[in-house]
Amino acid sequence: MSALDLLAAVLHAPPFASEILERTASTPRVQQVVQLSLAPAFLLSGIGAIMNVIMSRMIWIARRVENIEEKMEEHRTARQARELGWLMRRRKLMQGAIMFSTAAAVMISLVIGLLFIAAYIHAQIGTVIAVLWVLTMVLLVTGLGFFLFETRLAARGAEEPKG
Repeated sequence: MSALDLLAAVLHAPPFASEILERTASTPRVQQVVQLSLAPAFLLSGIGAIMNVIMSRMIWIARRVENIEEKMEEHRTARQARELGWLMRRRKLMQGAIMFSTAAAVMISLVIGLLFIAAYIHAQIGTVIAVLWVLTMVLLVTGLGFFLFETRLAARGAEEPKG
């Protein structure tokens, strides 16, 4: 498609399309939106780093569970049976941490997308963006809470039965 064909298509485009092209042509406006999206983008990279740590721990737990489960049940020691229960509790907490952290990453991605959309539409969606931002924080804090409980459980270790 040549430049003339593109120009002709723009001139004959519906008013909405030409209005969007006109609004996005403003370099300062695009720069402003990019600047506004930097904080959420840094948060997204932070969530990614947290998830990397969570996944490393989850992989270690999964490998340890596999090692214990490979032993026949009758050959498992009481200590290994205790450790298996402990590892299963840790795995559940890590699954919660992964689920909520992933949901937070999805929400912050929506925030970034909506920031760009909001710059080019007339509808005021600032409230939606603010609600998604708060929801992102709630999801992230919940995921970090699961991670905190897992690290506390890991620090205590597979405890001996009392009595």
